[in-house]
Amino acid sequence: MITKEKKTAVIEANKTHDGDTGSPEVQIAILTERIRELTEHLKSHPADKHSRLGMYKMVGKRRRLLDYLMKKDIERYRAIIAKLGIRK
Repeated sequence: MITKEKKTAVIEANKTHDGDTGSPEVQIAILTERIRELTEHLKSHPADKHSRLGMYKMVGKRRRLLDYLMKKDIERYRAIIAKLGIRK
């Protein structure tokens, strides 16, 4: 579970303008943080199938947002994947 303080810090680090909470970059960053936390949880609780399913849904949503951003503005897409270290 992502805390309010951590979520606010992620939004501040990835916003494109003041008051920005819904841009694709911010949404992708929040999903990435939640996925990272769930990944750590699943390492110690491998039988937690419900959390695994939720994580898979978040990965799919992040993938769709990244596809949208790639289609709209390739430079913003490249910047966000480099900043978050998503692609290997």
